[in-house]
Amino acid sequence: MKKSPKFSPEVRERAVRMVQEHRAEYPSQWAAIESIAEKIGCVPQTLHTWVRQHEAMLDNVTASRQPKPSASKTWSARYVNCARPMRS
Repeated sequence: MKKSPKFSPEVRERAVRMVQEHRAEYPSQWAAIESIAEKIGCVPQTLHTWVRQHEAMLDNVTASRQPKPSASKTWSARYVNCARPMRS
């Protein structure tokens, strides 16, 4: 039997945004997470998971927007130092 989520997506987004916005006010990200988790009524590990998922999503979006190098550029970058004079 699958559990229904206790927190709506809006609450999750707001909590993650609060961690990002108030991170500088705490000695560590974990301290910010503990404080904010208490305010929204969840355990810190749950909020930590949401923050990590958000960061992973941002990494995927950023990676997908970067242009992929062409095959010839990739090859030349890899083998630029491999050019040796031919033996006669």
